[in-house]
Amino acid sequence: MPTYVLPEKCLGCTQCVNICPSNIMHIDPVQGRAVNVEPGMCWECFACVKACPEGAIEVRGYADFAPLGHRVVPNRMADRIQWRIELRGGAVKEFEYPIRRTKWDSIESPANAPPPAPESFDSPLLSFEPDYLAVDALPTLNGPWPNPL
Repeated sequence: MPTYVLPEKCLGCTQCVNICPSNIMHIDPVQGRAVNVEPGMCWECFACVKACPEGAIEVRGYADFAPLGHRVVPNRMADRIQWRIELRGGAVKEFEYPIRRTKWDSIESPANAPPPAPESFDSPLLSFEPDYLAVDALPTLNGPWPNPL
């Protein structure tokens, strides 16, 4: 879902330009507003959406996600981002997620972690779960479940 800029909301602050990892957000020299110069190359990380203080960046949803005639509107708040999906029939779906505010380089690299124990390869958990998630245990489903292998 590539991003696009609403020029009437954009103030040209360059925050989206500075944070875009694929370097496709640029300031139009004529209008002084941001523009996604290569939507097809958008990584869909939505860093620009989260960084925009004016809420001037929206998302083009894919047809299998939201049919034509829809809008995907992010609403950035101080500690979370809310996504509002307006379907063409008038139905509205809303989702809300926290914005992680971790200081740069404050998360230890997995490369510094000790190698996993051999018995961990038989576990369905990802490496170092639940320790890296800072929880005592992961939720489990009550089985019995058939072995897929």
